[in-house]
Amino acid sequence: MTATSHYRFSFDIGGTFTDLVLYDEMSGRLDVRKELTDVANPGDPIIRGLRALLEERGATPTDVKEVVCGATTLVTNLVIERKGAPTALLTTRGFRDILEMRREGRYDLYDLSARYPAPLVPRSCRLEVSERMDSDGTVVQPLTESEVHEAAAAIRDLDIGSIAVCLLHSYANDTHEKKIEAILREALPDLPVSLSSEVAPEIREFERLSSTVLNAYVKPFIGSYFRALEDELHQIGLRARLHIMQSNGGILDTQEVERVPIRLLESGPAAGAIAAAKFGTLIDCPDLISFDMGGTTAKTCLVHGGSPSITYEFDTARVDRFVKGSGFPVRLPTVDLIEIGAGGGSIARIDAMGLLKVGPESASASPGPACYSAGGTEPTVTDANLVLGYLNPDYFLAGRMQLDRRKAEQVIQERIASRLGMSVDDAASGIFRVINENMANAAKIHVAEKGKDPRKLTLFAFGGAGPVHAREIARRLGISKVVVPLSAGVFSALGLLLAPLSVDLALTHFEMLDDMDWPEVKAHFKSLEDKASDILISAGGAVSDLALHRSIDVRFVGQGHELNVTLEDSFDDQTGNRVRDRFNDSYAELFGRTLAGVPIEALNLRLKASCSLGEFDAIGATTSPTVTDESPSGSRTVFVSELNCHQEVPVYDHRQLQAGAVIAGPAVVEQRESTIVAGPGDRLCLDELRNLVIELGGAKLENADVA
Repeated sequence: MTATSHYRFSFDIGGTFTDLVLYDEMSGRLDVRKELTDVANPGDPIIRGLRALLEERGATPTDVKEVVCGATTLVTNLVIERKGAPTALLTTRGFRDILEMRREGRYDLYDLSARYPAPLVPRSCRLEVSERMDSDGTVVQPLTESEVHEAAAAIRDLDIGSIAVCLLHSYANDTHEKKIEAILREALPDLPVSLSSEVAPEIREFERLSSTVLNAYVKPFIGSYFRALEDELHQIGLRARLHIMQSNGGILDTQEVERVPIRLLESGPAAGAIAAAKFGTLIDCPDLISFDMGGTTAKTCLVHGGSPSITYEFDTARVDRFVKGSGFPVRLPTVDLIEIGAGGGSIARIDAMGLLKVGPESASASPGPACYSAGGTEPTVTDANLVLGYLNPDYFLAGRMQLDRRKAEQVIQERIASRLGMSVDDAASGIFRVINENMANAAKIHVAEKGKDPRKLTLFAFGGAGPVHAREIARRLGISKVVVPLSAGVFSALGLLLAPLSVDLALTHFEMLDDMDWPEVKAHFKSLEDKASDILISAGGAVSDLALHRSIDVRFVGQGHELNVTLEDSFDDQTGNRVRDRFNDSYAELFGRTLAGVPIEALNLRLKASCSLGEFDAIGATTSPTVTDESPSGSRTVFVSELNCHQEVPVYDHRQLQAGAVIAGPAVVEQRESTIVAGPGDRLCLDELRNLVIELGGAKLENADVA
């Protein structure tokens, strides 16, 4: 370590592995590591990995000066597993059953038995108070404060850990919610309170209510979780501030995250999409499909114009995993991706019909795949990949972990091959093909819903298992080019260092587009900008570095849903026309046509404010090594899918290859955290960032005629 070292450290806690990255802003040196996730003690692998990374540099935890970023699935798991805090709800009299009435529709029009998840707040814990606001914020009925005191007394007698407050039209006027909060804090100082006017100050009663309840449900756990993690890091001498990845692809400090923890709901997969978008832009590939496959799940995100797709409405804890509307709705900006239970730990089985199925159940980190020799007794995707020769049993995690091929063969033989009357190799190939079909079908649906053709896009693959399966996923989508970055196995953790400090704010402004008072809109945005600036400065950002993105939700009159379009920095008498043109263009792209002559109305104003927290030189971090060796490091027998046979292929070390290197497939390229598999006729080359670019050739692309 030198006196000019300036370290940034990030970690990504996955279901199977915890990925860690240590980056020196001064030298540009990047070191990475994987540790098995410890569900019971998640801080242990973080501390163990950090110490190992620092030891390689001759540094100590006190030398980490800039930032610690964390990504987690904690919030999602609390909701799905229903392990949040017992929650009470205070709402306007007559509206406590909105949680069950929802929007009085079915997510599947023809499924008369369509189910929804049971409300997180039972009816006995939903309390009403007399008050009423009009949709423009006018007080129709003053708040009856005595009823709030009565509600507080009732809550005191219940086993409650958190309180949600959601009043009718509080997005337009939050004075009643603020007054209720003040009374509750005085009467019940130990209970956290979540206000809908702070969590989701937007039109649509049920969605706002659902978001607020979710926030309250997880709030008591988030603060204690991250405070405990910070304490563990401080105990080993690390003094850097902890920042957390949000669902919107930005990071914030623990204090702000603890206030609105629902912002973390889909934070886990967001970092990888952010990194893929950044690297795609650097290599002049702004339109791509981000494909992240780890030990437990696979995530796909469409990146367009150098930015990941963002949605302002999604639902979690779905009864039907792939059907929108079957879960709890959330009104927060979120990186729009699809996630399925397909990872290296996904378990293969024979169902009641005698068919081979893979996932979504996972062996996770404990006991893990059978080949980990940690107690796993079920065949997994990792076991199949080892049998097929795609993984090096002596070089898993750069040789820090040995894989047992004999155990992998044994469980596949016992659980799959013997029951299907086939060889172990054929059974392993079947597992490989089934999981690839599952992931390709999910990606195809996700891209089609965005109105895009996957054949015109590039597949950007990462995660510990992503590069192994990327080529086969691409073939099934009709994609001809795959990009795999250096250190693909920890790419999501790397994305945490690329993410800016960011906050998204919204304000409902319901008005006809032709009647919009744009100076008034500008004033509204100024108030949002001031609030965003305060949040980012508190999180460690600088106003001089603030980047603002303004947008507006608009729709045709009579429609139930809206599209978000960009607004310029300046407002003039042509602003409305520009909004109309952009809306019509977006509408036509999604639905194939637009509606001429139908008036347009605005619903919400949105502001995204961001600023950088540190530097990251992607070119410097991927500089070619001083000593290179572009000859194969060895060879091994692997299963070649399109030839349906095993073949001896050369094996290369990605880190020993320099930019400009060209390799002919079939071949295997090994990283310390992942493995890339290329087939016959493929051409592999390293670009200036030492990404491995695979141009698919040889066999005809499967399903190439299907968009």
